[in-house]
Amino acid sequence: MPNSIEYIKNYTTILDAVYKKAACSTVLNSGRRMMRAGRNAKEIMIPKISVTGLGDYTRNVGYKDGAITYEFETKTFNYDRGVRLLADVMDVEEAGILDCFVEAGSELQRTQVAPEGDAFTFAAIASHTGVTPVEEDLSAATAEDILGNLRDVTNTMDEAEVSTGSRILFITPTLKGTLDDFSLANPNRSNAVLSRFSRIVEVPQSRFYTNITLNSGDTNFGYAKNATTGKDINYMVVEKSAVIKFDKHVASRVFSPDELESLDSYMMKYRKYGIVELFDQKLAGIYVSKATS
Repeated sequence: MPNSIEYIKNYTTILDAVYKKAACSTVLNSGRRMMRAGRNAKEIMIPKISVTGLGDYTRNVGYKDGAITYEFETKTFNYDRGVRLLADVMDVEEAGILDCFVEAGSELQRTQVAPEGDAFTFAAIASHTGVTPVEEDLSAATAEDILGNLRDVTNTMDEAEVSTGSRILFITPTLKGTLDDFSLANPNRSNAVLSRFSRIVEVPQSRFYTNITLNSGDTNFGYAKNATTGKDINYMVVEKSAVIKFDKHVASRVFSPDELESLDSYMMKYRKYGIVELFDQKLAGIYVSKATS
């Protein structure tokens, strides 16, 4: 009987991973200073205040009586997503990769959680009541065209007294590249409008859409562009304080086979519960440019 000898195989610890960008929308994350617990777990209460203006002061009457209006608007949590990943204990041990769930958790965050979170954030802003995305065909736009459009947007926001301190420009890498090439080739031509933004963030087109569908996981996972009602976003200008964005609950845990009663498997559970909303009185701080087709 001939010998059966299997040659030793060398494994590297370098993961062959797909290309994916980190989350782009985290710059919009809110603090909880202005949040107040709602009446139930699905709501938060946002304080809203307004006061009357000044009136004439007369020496015989004195001050005119104004008023303070302090009330709360209710916002409902609108993002509740999760997944359970399983791997049979024999599959894991025979593969000789006991730490595969460490890599799987990182891959889940990078390739699924971050892109979906971005796509949901931008779609939620673009489709919010009171926000009307403007159609602009920039498929063949020059840098001058884009800079002119941005100047119109910043002029409108400036006249509406929208703060420049946290005004963020989200833009596709393609359009940002057009602006970069122009600045390099024309150092004496003005691109000063870009200084009206506190930060410029590039967003891949795959995450930049006005309307998306969050797949249930029954047949498909992740998210998909809603082609019937959505359009690609060219760029979006957002004043950060206009956005309510935070995660109330994030849970991630790996379970060993000893912890599972019905399965001899490793299991990883991940859940994210949060909200992306806008303040009703700050919609002037939002501008969305969408493609025409």
